[in-house]
Amino acid sequence: MGAEREGGAGAGPGSVPKVGRVWPIGVRPALLRGWEPPATPYGRGHRGVDLAGAPGVPVRTIAEGTVTFAGQVAGRGVVAVDLKGTGDPPVRTTYEPVTAQVRKGDEVRAGQRLGVLQPPGWHCGGASCLHWGARIGEEYLDPRLLLPPWLLRRGASRLLPVWGVEVE
Repeated sequence: MGAEREGGAGAGPGSVPKVGRVWPIGVRPALLRGWEPPATPYGRGHRGVDLAGAPGVPVRTIAEGTVTFAGQVAGRGVVAVDLKGTGDPPVRTTYEPVTAQVRKGDEVRAGQRLGVLQPPGWHCGGASCLHWGARIGEEYLDPRLLLPPWLLRRGASRLLPVWGVEVE
């Protein structure tokens, strides 16, 4: 199967595997900039999301997988993880800027530390952020689609009374 299979950038949200078990930083980080897919393969856009985080906070993999890259790209630390159970080609998630604490070939479990967030650079206008991306083959997708609904909800759950129901 190629990049045009289920889960590609043009696929609906229900077709992307919900393999994520944790956010890459924090519990429910603030979104500084969302997913803005380009109109053409080489067009302008934002091929990921920017999540607020302080320098030095742990950056974790969202799901089980294999580290396929851990190093520098254009002066920024980048870690890439191919997620298990997401097909062929697998979903690849990327995290930057990160000071890596893993190496290429490492097997990682959901929530495992990949490294720590580096100090702010140019990407978020001087603010500290994690750029989190995802793609299948050459097609980028909104990485939040990998998270199940319970991780995306805001706030704590509350139980409300159900009126008109008798409990025996």
